[in-house]
Amino acid sequence: MMGFARFFGRLVAIAAIATLGLGSTARAASDPSDIMSNWYKLILELVRHTPTYSPPVAARSFGYIGVTAYEATASGNPALASLAGQVNGLTQVPQREAGSVYDEGAVMEAALTASVQYFFSNTGPTGQRAKAAMAKQLGGQAAEGVDPATLDRSRAYGQALAAHIIAWSETDGGAKIGNMGFPYSYDAPKGPEKWVPTSLIVQQQMPLLPDWGKVRPFAMPDGAACDLPPPPEYSEDPASDFYKEAKEVYDTTKSLTDEQKLIARFWSDDPMLTWTPPGHWIYLALQLLDEDNAPAARRAEVLARLGMATADAFIGCWHTKYEYDLLRPVTYIRRVIDPKWETLLITPPFPEYPSGHSTQSGAAAEVMNAMFGKDRAFEDAAHEDEGMEARSFANFDAAAEEAALSRLYGGIHFRSAIERGLEQGRCIAGHVAKLRMGQ
Repeated sequence: MMGFARFFGRLVAIAAIATLGLGSTARAASDPSDIMSNWYKLILELVRHTPTYSPPVAARSFGYIGVTAYEATASGNPALASLAGQVNGLTQVPQREAGSVYDEGAVMEAALTASVQYFFSNTGPTGQRAKAAMAKQLGGQAAEGVDPATLDRSRAYGQALAAHIIAWSETDGGAKIGNMGFPYSYDAPKGPEKWVPTSLIVQQQMPLLPDWGKVRPFAMPDGAACDLPPPPEYSEDPASDFYKEAKEVYDTTKSLTDEQKLIARFWSDDPMLTWTPPGHWIYLALQLLDEDNAPAARRAEVLARLGMATADAFIGCWHTKYEYDLLRPVTYIRRVIDPKWETLLITPPFPEYPSGHSTQSGAAAEVMNAMFGKDRAFEDAAHEDEGMEARSFANFDAAAEEAALSRLYGGIHFRSAIERGLEQGRCIAGHVAKLRMGQ
């Protein structure tokens, strides 16, 4: 994965590009589609650079920023329905003054600038400089050719809209992340099947975000809405289903092909080194939206639905993870099968069942199916900058299934966690699909 020096170089480059002007098409400088695209490109880099941005936290921000972009668009488009009263806890957003003129680019720029400044307030100095450069450049572009009164009115509205959504976000139970998400104390359940730390890092002797399943979701009623049946019953009997699943992980990792190793690393999407798993899907959405030269309304809906679905996926997944608190393959295999066994990838510091990659990939693929079609083929070049060739997929389900299976190749998950995680993600995306947004 990308080293820190190279990553910092990318942020500096993005900050420099912002001062020169960014634009994916020949649209007007203040086109809200370009403003969304450019902010999101920087957001993906900021995710790498913000210490508290584990995958659940990153997904949460994608959710709220997506809603902000969508509401900024919907407020000026009578064909779009507001999410207020549809998603949990969102009250009526500020309304535009009847009969007054607004510039859509200026509204979007002000709303997203305020939103990104808030959700990435604790990013590092390089990230802060990149945000400031982007805000200056896009603010200047949005002001071009707009009369001062309209500009002031538009910016004030965008800022008010962002403030309303930020205030809403602060009531969900996930706004404050201390110690990078690791509790200072934790009353761990006891039993041979229960999770135990798999890292020697002191901070990771506690599990990551044990209360995340209690965070308020966007579209599903609560974290238990798409709960799963229990994993196979724990057993050390070689004839048991549990042992067989562990043996599958062991046997697979002992004879990995080069392709399987590549798949494991391609989808690893480690925090602080990559865009994280939800960011990977956001990247794909941006790529396809640019290919389609998508207008603002479509772009905003895709980013909002995808952000909310992946955010809810981590809430639902984490609820189930801490409900069953299952140990990781590395713990079981070293205890029962081979004390010297090593995984290809580093085991994350939280319970095993279900797979977070699987749940959020299942949710993301369902959204992408709905927005781009079930047979949309694409190339995924998310890691070309890290020296990994683009991978081709016939459809989004194929990508989600490969992302899920990558965790078996990495030695991180059992089969049940992978397959049921995909099922859970599809269930969660179903709640997002019910939201009335477009025509």
